[in-house]
Amino acid sequence: MKLISWNVNGLRACVGKGFLEYFKSVDADIFCVQEIKLQEGQIDLQVDGYHQYWNYALKKGYSGTAVFTKEKPLTVKYGVGDLLTEGEGRILTLEYPQFYLVNVYTPNAQRDLARLPFRLEWEEDMNAYLKKLDKMKPVILCGDLNVAHQEIDIRNVKSNIGNSGFTDEERGKMTALLAEGFIDTFRYVHPDKTDAYTWWSYMNKVRERNIGWRIDYFIASKRLAPKLKNADIHPDILGSDHCPIVLEMDSTLMR
Repeated sequence: MKLISWNVNGLRACVGKGFLEYFKSVDADIFCVQEIKLQEGQIDLQVDGYHQYWNYALKKGYSGTAVFTKEKPLTVKYGVGDLLTEGEGRILTLEYPQFYLVNVYTPNAQRDLARLPFRLEWEEDMNAYLKKLDKMKPVILCGDLNVAHQEIDIRNVKSNIGNSGFTDEERGKMTALLAEGFIDTFRYVHPDKTDAYTWWSYMNKVRERNIGWRIDYFIASKRLAPKLKNADIHPDILGSDHCPIVLEMDSTLMR
């Protein structure tokens, strides 16, 4: 079973930069996108063999998430009902017989950290939601989580300490979630791999020099570890300031 997650930073723009070619080439069982930046009716994606689920932001040209899945889920939930960002289309939960898939676009704390308190409240609510799901069946969380968890996950450590996405508070929330029985699948497979990033600034030559951050993740319930086959990053795929990430699980998980 192959899962893909990609912050496309505007799906219509990404489609014009090769999104569908990549989509078809990877042949994922589940393909999750974040930051679609569009409203219902603004795009018509023809992807045969997939069920489509969209959570649009109320604000035009902002946020939003979508999931394309070959297997029809048992249930689909838009948001979680009590987070302050319900109108931003940031969460999609699909229930399958053996697991929950949660596609998330986590709020950014903003450059001046003006939204950090809000972000931390979001983290508390989101972690509680994931733990609640995990009590019923295992969880696979994916998306742009807007945090570089460890120093190995960011190129320029010293100059970014305390910056949005690399504050002690944000990193601590990730640590707390993992301590509750979840794993960062990429680090589980590649504990010491350096220079592995999923986001690069649009500033000149930054991506070419691989001055990046790893802020996109597949987080899974620890008890799914025996079914984990591989976790990877596709930095060569352009079309967004983020690149796609990949999770491969034992095919029996979808049965």
